[in-house]
Amino acid sequence: MLVSILRALALAALVLTTLGAEDRSITVWWAQWAPADGLAKMGRAFEKETGIAVEVHQIPWPSFQNDVFLNFGKDQTDFDIVIGDSQWLGKAAESGWYLDLSDWIGTAVDLDSVHPQAKQFLCEYPAGSGRYFAAPCETDAIGLAYRKDWFEDAANKAAFQKQFGRPLTVPVTWAELTEVASFFQTPDEQRWGVVMLTGRGYDALTMGFEQVLYAHGGSWGDPSSYQVSGHLDSPGAVQAATVFKELCALGPPNAVNSDYGDTLASFKNGSTAMMLTYFAFFPDIVDTMGDKAGFATVPAGPAGHVISLGGQGMSISGKTSPAQQALAKEFIAWFSSAKWQQRWVTLPACFTADAALLKTPEFREATSYNAPFADSIDHLQDFWNVPEYGELLEATQKYLGKILDNEMEPAAALKACAAAHEAIFKREGRLE
Repeated sequence: MLVSILRALALAALVLTTLGAEDRSITVWWAQWAPADGLAKMGRAFEKETGIAVEVHQIPWPSFQNDVFLNFGKDQTDFDIVIGDSQWLGKAAESGWYLDLSDWIGTAVDLDSVHPQAKQFLCEYPAGSGRYFAAPCETDAIGLAYRKDWFEDAANKAAFQKQFGRPLTVPVTWAELTEVASFFQTPDEQRWGVVMLTGRGYDALTMGFEQVLYAHGGSWGDPSSYQVSGHLDSPGAVQAATVFKELCALGPPNAVNSDYGDTLASFKNGSTAMMLTYFAFFPDIVDTMGDKAGFATVPAGPAGHVISLGGQGMSISGKTSPAQQALAKEFIAWFSSAKWQQRWVTLPACFTADAALLKTPEFREATSYNAPFADSIDHLQDFWNVPEYGELLEATQKYLGKILDNEMEPAAALKACAAAHEAIFKREGRLE
């Protein structure tokens, strides 16, 4: 009898131990792309060290935001960590969706090592407040990919020199990019000059235009006063929109409405001289095109060198249990350590926010796109990340689209967009 009782107790203990082991797992939601594959590999290394399993659930980009926001409507989320877009930060923080990490993050992440642009745009809300709702995960920027073999072709070099009176080089200004794109634009040969982000879904067009806007002296507005008029509809902004529209005429037939996938496909199919999209897509280009492709930073403009930010921070759900939040913190601290950041950057399309690591020869020389990425991060700019960012983004996509579709002149469209933004800020009490 005693033996039977002891066996029963031992079996019960084994079951409890097994259940406990199963419970030591965390779920991460992220978009479907190469960095998420890299995070899954990191998760397996974390499990090997700690016994805590990490499931990375990938969602296609077009439905990523919708799926995450719908899940936050539940009493408890199906994820413990979400790798959310920078623009979500204000809405998620003020809604209580993201756990406030301010009192903890400094014990787990060396904030002094985080590049200031990544810290501000990916982690902190409001800017300058010292309140953190995310740790850095994937830092990204728009970069320039170009047909290296076309640029090095002797016949192309001679023809360009004859036409423009200067050598054919990778453009470092928007004016040079326009010249080079016009040179390669030969529709009769099905060869195109440049393709950029102009898609009307989510934020593609806004991100494609942003860097041109700032480089010509415009901006989304004053972040301290929320004044938009005089910034988004300034003469520099109108010039930027004019340049942007001219460049769209120097691309493939879909250049005026090209989403992330379209833009990448237009370059990978070998028909387009240059492409502007996020660095995280560049490993796929190398896999497809090899040394035919080269990489550089986005060009500068007359008002400076500004590059559209990409990437996401790693946030803990405010709607998961305290026990799961503790496990999530353990993973974030592990991921953020110098040792594992060095491993992270060896994975395809996985970029760090560690400023010192970005400067090392080991990082800069590891791929053909790492050095231009490292050179880009000082110049990053983001869209509004206030809770009403979605409405602001919708208006921006609408009016920029009207410019490209010849429905409104640049000056009128930008004036209307500025008015729409200010109406939103007034309604929310941000602007008097």
